[in-house]
Amino acid sequence: MRAHLINPSDVAFGVGVITPRWLYVLAAATPPQYGDPRITDETLEALDPGSIEAGDVVGIGMHTANARRGYEIGRMARRRGAWVVYGGIHSTLYPEEAHELGGAHAVVRGDGEGVWPAVLEDCGKDAPRRVYEGGRVEGRRFVPARWDLLPSDRYMWASVQTVRGCPKHCSFCSVWRIDGQQPRQSTVDLVIREIVELRRQGYRCIALADDNFYPVTLSDIALAERQGKVERAANLKAMRAERFELMSRLSALPEDMILFTQITMEAAEDPQFLEAMRRARIKGALVGVESVTEEGLKSVYKGFNDSGQSLVERLLTFKRSGVYVLGSFIFGLPTDRPETFQATTSLAQQAGITFAQFVTMTPFPGTVDFERWEKDLGESVERIQGIPLTRYWLLPGHLRPKLYTSHPTMSPEEVRAHTQEAWNSFYSLSSIWKRAGCVKSLKSRLAFVLISKLYRQMYANTGIATDSARRKTANRWARWLAKPCLKLFRVAPMPGLQIPQAQPSAVPVPAPGL
Repeated sequence: MRAHLINPSDVAFGVGVITPRWLYVLAAATPPQYGDPRITDETLEALDPGSIEAGDVVGIGMHTANARRGYEIGRMARRRGAWVVYGGIHSTLYPEEAHELGGAHAVVRGDGEGVWPAVLEDCGKDAPRRVYEGGRVEGRRFVPARWDLLPSDRYMWASVQTVRGCPKHCSFCSVWRIDGQQPRQSTVDLVIREIVELRRQGYRCIALADDNFYPVTLSDIALAERQGKVERAANLKAMRAERFELMSRLSALPEDMILFTQITMEAAEDPQFLEAMRRARIKGALVGVESVTEEGLKSVYKGFNDSGQSLVERLLTFKRSGVYVLGSFIFGLPTDRPETFQATTSLAQQAGITFAQFVTMTPFPGTVDFERWEKDLGESVERIQGIPLTRYWLLPGHLRPKLYTSHPTMSPEEVRAHTQEAWNSFYSLSSIWKRAGCVKSLKSRLAFVLISKLYRQMYANTGIATDSARRKTANRWARWLAKPCLKLFRVAPMPGLQIPQAQPSAVPVPAPGL
C-alpha cells in the first residue's frame, strides 16, 4: 500500500509560484512503515493515472476552486481500486458531496495532520471511517513539513506557516469559521528550523502562509485592559511578544532572504511591529483592502479598514516602513458604480501599492456572503445543466456566470469588463516601470517587469477570461514567462547554514498606553 497526496488543478504552468504546504505537512505526518508518499501537484503537471495501484491510499486536498477536478481524480482512483480520501476546506464543508460525487471512502474534516496516520491504518485494515474529525491542531503541535521531498527547481517561493486562525469576521472569508477566531501560533523554534532547512536548499524567498500575521492589535490589548480582563490582556501581550521573538530570530537569517506574508491594515498603526518586520526582512504583505469606499467596507464587515485619503496614508505607512503591499480589491459589491473601478486603480497607484489583485465578488462556501446568497435565491435558484447555481464549482469553467450575485446598477458583463480594465491599467508597461523604482539596479527593474507581467497572466487572464480559448492562451503565456522567472528567485544552496539562536531583545518595549 502506497500513499498518494494530490493537489488538483485544471491549469498547469510547469513552474509553481508557492509550494502547496499541506502536501509536505501530510507527507511528514505519514508513518515510516508506509514509505514516502508520492506527491503530485497538478499546478506543475497533470497526474499520471498509471501511478495509482489497487490498495493504494489517495489523499486529495480541495478548496472550492479545484473541487470539480478533485472529484474527477477521486472517481478515477476508486475505479483503479485505491482508497480515496478527501480533505481541505471544501471537504470540511461538504463531506457528503465528496462521497456522492468524488468516490470518497473517507473525508477528513478540519486539520489533517493529526488524523492522517489513523486514516492510513484503517485503510490498511480495509475499514476506513466515513468521516474523520481532525479538529483544530494546537499551535505547538503543528507538524513541520517534509521539505526534503520537494522536486528540484520547480517552485519560486517556499512556504512556512506561523499562525492559523484570524480574529476578524469578514463576510467574504471562511477562514475565521474553519480555522477559528482564536489564533494558534506555531513555536518560534519550529518556524525557524523549517526556514533554515529551505534556505539550505536554495530557497531565499519564503511565504509565511498565515491567515493573519498580525493576530493581536494594539486596540485588542487596550480594549481588554479597559474592560478589566486581566487574563485576556496578559494572553494577548504574550502572543504579541512571541511575534516579536519570531521576527528577532528571522532578522538573524542570511541577508539575501525575502519574506512575504498576509496582514491586516491595522498593522499600519503599530510602528514597533512594522519596524520589527523591516528588520526581519518581511518585505512584502498581502493586505486585504477590499474597497476604497466606506460603504463598500461596511458591506463586507470590514469597517476596521480606512477609506479615501486615510486609506492612502495607511498604505503609504507600509511602504515607508519597507513593507511593499500586494493590495487585494473586490469588485462587484452592491455599492460599486462604474466610476469605482477607475477610482480604485488611481488610489492604488497613489498609495504606492507594488502589486494589486482585482477579483469579482464571489460567494464562497462557509462565508456569511454565501449563506445570504443561498438563502436569497431559495427555490428559485437557476440551474445550469441540472446543477443549481449555488453549486457553481461543479460546473465547467466556461459555463460559470461572470458574476454570481446580481448587481443593482451594472450587468455581469459590465462588472467583468471594468475589472479587466483595472488589471490592464494597473499592469500597463508604463505603470509597471514606474513601480519598478522600488528596486535599484536596471537588472532588478527588468526582473520586476517580468514578474509583474507573469502575475497578471496567472491571476487575471486565466481567472476572468470570458471563454476557454482565451484561458488556454493566457495559460501558454504564463508557462512561457514562469520559467525565466524561476531563475530570479532561486540562489545557491547553503548546506552549512546554522539555526540562529534567540536574542535577549526579542520582547518589545511596551507600546505607550498599554
